Amino acid sequence: MCSSRTTRLITFSFVTFSFLCLANANGSPTQQESCNMYQGKWLYDSSYPLYNSSACPFIRNDFNCLKYGRPDRLYLKYRWQPTNCQLPRFDAEQLLKTLKGKKLMFIGDSISLNQWQSLVCMLHAAVPTSRIIKQHLYNHSIPAVTFKDYNVSVMLFHTLYLVDVDEETIGRVLKMNSIRHGDLWKNLDVLIFNTWHWWHRRGQKQQWQYVEVDGKISKDIDRMTAFRMALTTWAKWVDSDVDANRTRVIFQGISPSHYNGAGWNEPGVRNCSRQMTPFMGPVHPTGLTHAVDVVKDVIRSIKKPVYLLDITSLSQLRKDAHPSSYNAFHGMDCTHWCVAGLPDTWNLLLYAALVK
Repeated sequence: MCSSRTTRLITFSFVTFSFLCLANANGSPTQQESCNMYQGKWLYDSSYPLYNSSACPFIRNDFNCLKYGRPDRLYLKYRWQPTNCQLPRFDAEQLLKTLKGKKLMFIGDSISLNQWQSLVCMLHAAVPTSRIIKQHLYNHSIPAVTFKDYNVSVMLFHTLYLVDVDEETIGRVLKMNSIRHGDLWKNLDVLIFNTWHWWHRRGQKQQWQYVEVDGKISKDIDRMTAFRMALTTWAKWVDSDVDANRTRVIFQGISPSHYNGAGWNEPGVRNCSRQMTPFMGPVHPTGLTHAVDVVKDVIRSIKKPVYLLDITSLSQLRKDAHPSSYNAFHGMDCTHWCVAGLPDTWNLLLYAALVK
């Protein structure tokens, strides 16, 4: 068991928990006392990818890069190597045994969909003959893949902002102080939250027309301020509604996009087309978005344990891992990620947090 000191660290260190537990698992240290598994580099590994994407029936066409003609395979061959420790090897059966009888839900936008599809593919590849059922629950609004032999359900709840957007007489109103769906979420066992992708969108891509804060309605709001407000509302919900003895709360870090070549020393490049190798860094030239600081500040304020899956920096290096034009709609997509691909590494890190 991890000590109470380790438990407290979940909220503040975001990265040390898994390896502190791993070091103590056998009664003697096998790693350094702490290890930041989000600091490291990408290494070529001929044994990758972890599964054959053509054999996975759950991949959305938007992310199925090989199906839609991506000619190179090199992007599939990179493994994340932390600087001072080893990521545990993914053991799908062990994860299913750990989660036996439980429900895990990804809650967020299409980046959550990206990670959800990766995880169900990783599990399916390990137990392809197991009884697996794909359903749409709660009035067909929530896709779920259930591994019947383990009674484990991996679910997806689609929400762009975590807080509510309501249709009212004046139009669609973003409710900064309201999380109505929390009554559903709090009854599950593992919750993996995500939001950011839609906060800075304007014009036709903006999914609301008005914003309500503390009962007052306005036409617009500073987007980073709004992002912090929404996360604060979510944080208060975690502290007030989540039973930490039953439910583990995880926040998926900010997933970066690659539409500006200045970020990988190619000024003038405006998308990720024809990118076939990671930026070898070790640090991304443009640094991290301020949204990362906001996420960490808000999580520090939460009294209950919340683990940050701090994927931003390692994902910034993967300019090569997006679908680009190799997707069903043939548009340039440098926001989402190919499956198989980078989200598999996110799930390796998730596995380390859940199992070790």
